[in-house]
Amino acid sequence: MNKAITDGLVFMPPAFEYGLSVWSSGDGTPGSPSWDSSPDAAIVPADQDFGSCLELNKTAATVQLRYMGDTPILPGCYLRIRARVKAMSGNLPSVRIAAWAGGAGGAHVTGVTETGPAVALTTYGKVETVEAIVGTGNRQGVDMSWGTAALFGHFGIDLTGATGGVVRIDDIEIEDVTSVFLRTMMDWVDVRDYGAVGDGVTDDSAAFEAADAAAAATSRELLVSAGTYFLNADVTLEAPVRFEGRVTMPDDRRLAITRGFNLPVYADAFGDEELGFKKAYQALCHFTDHDTLDLCGRRIEITAPIDMQAAVATKTVFTSRRTIRNGQFNVITGPSWTPAVVTSQASYSTSSPTLLTNVVNAANIPVGSLIEGTGVGREVYVQYVDVGAQTVTLSKPLYGAAGTQTYTFTRFRYILDFSGFAQLANMIIDDVQLECSGEASGILLAPTGHSFQLRDSHVLKPGHRGITSIGTGCQGMLIDRCQFQSKESALRSQDRISIALNANANDIKLRDNRAVHFRHFAVLGGTGNLLVGNHWYQGDNETAGLRVAGVVLAGTEVKSAITGNYIDNSFIEWTNEYEADPDYANQFSFGGLTVTGNTFTVNDVAPWFSWFVVKPFGSGHHIRGLNMTGNVFRAVNGNIDRIERVDSTFAPLANNSMRNIWISGNTFSNITQVTANPVRLQHDEASEAAVWTIDPAPYLAFGGWARNVDAIVAEGRITTAGGGQNSEMPYVEVEQGAAKQQVTLNWATPCKGRVSVIVRMDNPN
Repeated sequence: MNKAITDGLVFMPPAFEYGLSVWSSGDGTPGSPSWDSSPDAAIVPADQDFGSCLELNKTAATVQLRYMGDTPILPGCYLRIRARVKAMSGNLPSVRIAAWAGGAGGAHVTGVTETGPAVALTTYGKVETVEAIVGTGNRQGVDMSWGTAALFGHFGIDLTGATGGVVRIDDIEIEDVTSVFLRTMMDWVDVRDYGAVGDGVTDDSAAFEAADAAAAATSRELLVSAGTYFLNADVTLEAPVRFEGRVTMPDDRRLAITRGFNLPVYADAFGDEELGFKKAYQALCHFTDHDTLDLCGRRIEITAPIDMQAAVATKTVFTSRRTIRNGQFNVITGPSWTPAVVTSQASYSTSSPTLLTNVVNAANIPVGSLIEGTGVGREVYVQYVDVGAQTVTLSKPLYGAAGTQTYTFTRFRYILDFSGFAQLANMIIDDVQLECSGEASGILLAPTGHSFQLRDSHVLKPGHRGITSIGTGCQGMLIDRCQFQSKESALRSQDRISIALNANANDIKLRDNRAVHFRHFAVLGGTGNLLVGNHWYQGDNETAGLRVAGVVLAGTEVKSAITGNYIDNSFIEWTNEYEADPDYANQFSFGGLTVTGNTFTVNDVAPWFSWFVVKPFGSGHHIRGLNMTGNVFRAVNGNIDRIERVDSTFAPLANNSMRNIWISGNTFSNITQVTANPVRLQHDEASEAAVWTIDPAPYLAFGGWARNVDAIVAEGRITTAGGGQNSEMPYVEVEQGAAKQQVTLNWATPCKGRVSVIVRMDNPN
């Protein structure tokens, strides 16, 4: 720092040859005598050592020479006053720098040192240099520390000692020497002081490391001053750092900022938030002494998908816990977000249920593509492409695609794309908003891994998908307290295409989330799922409109619970579309599902709408474990027929194999037909008959048969034709009638009366 350069201040007094009227023989204050016209002062025009200089006769014990101009004293600024002198004749005096300290209003600042160290002149003609440093601070090397009260000074020299000598004095110099104290006065170390060039070409890595070591050793901040610094090595900074300039690095080189590790620091380092985020994530996945990247509430403008593995560059497997939190990704719309669409012919065999073979132009098919074609279930993705073998590995089997056909592969574009990792585990995204702007999709998971978490976050207006799993990277996925908002609110329910999330692996936890106006909230292909406290809403403005599934359970033995959710204008769909051979053989059929404590509501729909739909994609399937209890069902603006049904597009359920189904304790509003299993019926036989036919058909779930009678209780007297009491026990015949949905009570003696009967459409175990 030099105030004469940076602020244009003038410290240097005029040369003596320009006149002595501004040079005082007193203290330099206004009104003090000057050396102009003094017989003891003369200008020597051509001294062999000094050129033009001043010659003084020493006629007093102390002879003063002061510049009468006000030389400014600034806080943090240090001045050096320097004079060269030599004795010419007579007695030899001593010389020192001297001054007068001035404060506010021109008052003298007392109590401060106003003279520097004295130098004795010992030889005639020998040039001696006297100097002193003045400043506001009491620092080592400062001869005259004046504090902040001093605002200016009158500077010059004193001649002391014996009188009768003649002395010549070169022009007095006053210069800013703050730079002498700068490195110990300031709390930072500049990388340029350690050899950094900052031209964007020279490798400044070593200079950064050296400057950082100096800053860390003295507990100071590292300053990256203005410039562009090329770092061609991995650099770790241990000191806090401040960027005025910016850094450039190859993609595979990393900058680890261990103090103040957050997005704003990296955005400052690289001069760009998007690049700064990539380099910060790269550092996060290496050792930075941190497990969390704090975005500090910043919004990152994203112009293209972020390949998270490419950002890390040197790792394809990462399983340590890492968190990205507290910020927003905002998509800038453009062609980078347009999905890639490829069509290709391929063959499929049920013997290799997740493999396409003889794939034409396999190299053109991107990993992570959605596959569509005849016999392909929902949310099946490309997990791996082997170009040499012309094969494509899929996330799930295909239910009806045996043979050869042309498939369509669509690769959506995601803000955060983790698919480049072979395995990624324990990745957490917390309190982050993904603003997809109706074009981008949200997050694409790695092909394998576990324990991905999204919590307290928003996925807003994705173009196609919120969260996509293309393999088993969703194992144990936790989605908690998140908001998913579709861009398709204005569309009819059946016209929407976006899906909030899918999962292929097991143990998914969806808790306390809200999803609005997607085609599906979740397509789940694994087991061990918990859906608790969510609200998904998929209504539209149509009267007697259609509705689509909110949650799709695409497996048979799901071992899952759907509890305490608000299921709004959508239904639960249970399928086996992820089976290569969907007909029932030796595998588990539909079972292991608990649906309890939910609130189901719908409005303005066709009466055949139902909230729980089972859709077998092959023949012979049945339900072998379902608990649907304690739910509330309510239709608004019209009645619906019933709460459950079977979608027999491909096949019906096998009613002769149903077992362990419990549907009870539910409440029904505006539902034409109540459903229960077991169902309790009251039957009145008005005239004497030996065979009583009881018809529970409307109550039987999923159009099932009347397979068992758990109890028969007479309510009042059972009487014969003569009015006598019939105390015998009838025998029961089940599965009666053309639809096998009736039971008969068979009496030895014709009788009449009332009975309460408990009928089941299943075997209880």
